[in-house]
Amino acid sequence: MSNSPLNTDGIRIILASGSPRRKMLLESLDLPFEVDVRPVDETYPESLRSSEVAEYLAEKKSLEWGELEDHQLLITADTIVSLEDRILEKPTSDAHASEMLTKLSGATHTVFSGVCLRTAKQKISFTDQTDVTFRELSDAEIEYYIQRYQPFDKAGSYGAQEWLGMIAVSHLNGSYFNVMGLPVHRLYSALENLLNRR
Repeated sequence: MSNSPLNTDGIRIILASGSPRRKMLLESLDLPFEVDVRPVDETYPESLRSSEVAEYLAEKKSLEWGELEDHQLLITADTIVSLEDRILEKPTSDAHASEMLTKLSGATHTVFSGVCLRTAKQKISFTDQTDVTFRELSDAEIEYYIQRYQPFDKAGSYGAQEWLGMIAVSHLNGSYFNVMGLPVHRLYSALENLLNRR
């Protein structure tokens, strides 16, 4: 079996995210890494535009670690869902999730994922954007999804890789993996950039 084209010798890659979807996507890049999550206050200044929040939070999560050791490469990320420049947070109840999905039904929303890669000497941060169009959803479909999949850990109340994403998403402009929470095409390029500059 061939080694990855990225030279990670002597590097300890840390994914600071508890998201199983981000873990799965990073595993798919065939890179060695470990998951280590630290609690962080995910509030952000109200003055930020929707397009700026995810990257701000990714950098905030990174700074929570303080100084890194020479062999560490830290990856932090955050994903938000925005409809008409209003952020749809994670739902707090069935009714809240139903309200969000009703707003997304038949409309186009935007998913922003912010990523921060940091070593002891370098930092790369970026935001990736995907526009997602939903077909019209019935009340029965919304209720079924909420009861069956309990999307309370997901911004905007849905996961693109789950049942609702399969039946609702009629059009994507941008990366599908970005909607899942990690724009792996841009992450790979950023990793390549950091590792080659060692």
